[in-house]
Amino acid sequence: MPLTGSSSPARSILPGSTLGILGGGQLGGMFAAAARRMGYRVEVISDVADCPAARLCDRLHVGRYDDPDFLAAAARGLDVVTFEFENVPATAAHALAAVVPVRPDPEVLFITQDRAREKSFLEKYGFACVPHRVVRSSAELTTACAQLGRPAVLKTAAFGYDGKGQRWLGEGDDPATAWHELGGNAPAGPREFVVESWLDFDCEISVVAARGLDGTTAAFAPTRNIHSRHILDVSSTPATLSAAVQAEAVSLTQRILKTLGVVGVACVEFFVTRDGRILVNEIAPRTHNSGHLTIEACETSQFEQQVRAVCGLPLGSTLQIAPAAMANLLGECWFDQTGGLQEPDWAAALSLPGVCLHLYGKSEPRQGRKMGHLTALGPTVIEAVERVTQARRLACRH
Repeated sequence: MPLTGSSSPARSILPGSTLGILGGGQLGGMFAAAARRMGYRVEVISDVADCPAARLCDRLHVGRYDDPDFLAAAARGLDVVTFEFENVPATAAHALAAVVPVRPDPEVLFITQDRAREKSFLEKYGFACVPHRVVRSSAELTTACAQLGRPAVLKTAAFGYDGKGQRWLGEGDDPATAWHELGGNAPAGPREFVVESWLDFDCEISVVAARGLDGTTAAFAPTRNIHSRHILDVSSTPATLSAAVQAEAVSLTQRILKTLGVVGVACVEFFVTRDGRILVNEIAPRTHNSGHLTIEACETSQFEQQVRAVCGLPLGSTLQIAPAAMANLLGECWFDQTGGLQEPDWAAALSLPGVCLHLYGKSEPRQGRKMGHLTALGPTVIEAVERVTQARRLACRH
């Protein structure tokens, strides 16, 4: 039986209804655009007014995620709520669920927003992951490093993404120093960490999939992901892996969504080892950066699929139309070699065939901040990657 969800039938939520989204980032904005195109109203619940989703929704609610009165007021008039980011308090999702259906269930958010709880879930249900230990003190970290060996990676259990809250531990590194640098000694610092063995993997892949109210699942083809400074840099599909590895990744993703009881879209990130094993890295209980290329590359985008799933509609086709690649546009693209601000050369980037530009409407470019992305289609995945990376070089003048 799934961990969450109800066995009682639920009605479909049809166009003309009002959908809520918890969080106002770019994933919420792209969800809102897909939902409004399908005839839905969209209201965003955010803790900041200047957010990417604000300009794409019908109404914006701004308040504190720990204010139950604000959340209850925001939920009134909504037909369903979903979320676009796991780093919001699970208590906020539970408060909304007292008023309106929340999909995926708040318990899915609770499990996947914390690395220690997520690892416990994976181990309990037999999903292979990287060797690790949960540690709660500098002394426990030292012991764990001795057991796991070096190199290793120390990660905060909660509120870490895009490389935030992580520290590499090489042979000569002092565990106590790493513990201190990640805030382990601070009075209000993290109380729990996960330390993982460093894996000499062949590649990283991810699978975005949806699960409907009726339990049906639909998965997109795996994407191959390349990271730079712990931030996703380029995703491409087909993933140029054996059919057996890709099929296993899709099957594992569908099993994880079923076990969690997800209703909505989620993404599972995997390491593929040099001997062909597949290990779960992380679960994102929402649409995913690596799935942005589905907007151009697939019959149904991940964002339309999210709308369909949470509204109880039939899931759309995940058939891929053409090979595709996506490249993130970070804030660095808005700075010249001397550190001065510059506007990227969009005309040059868009002069290449098959290239599409998506900007998120963020007001201030910063180093490492995701400002948008480029997608390119091509006759082969190699050509799609070449096009999108060339387009980015032209845009950023690098």
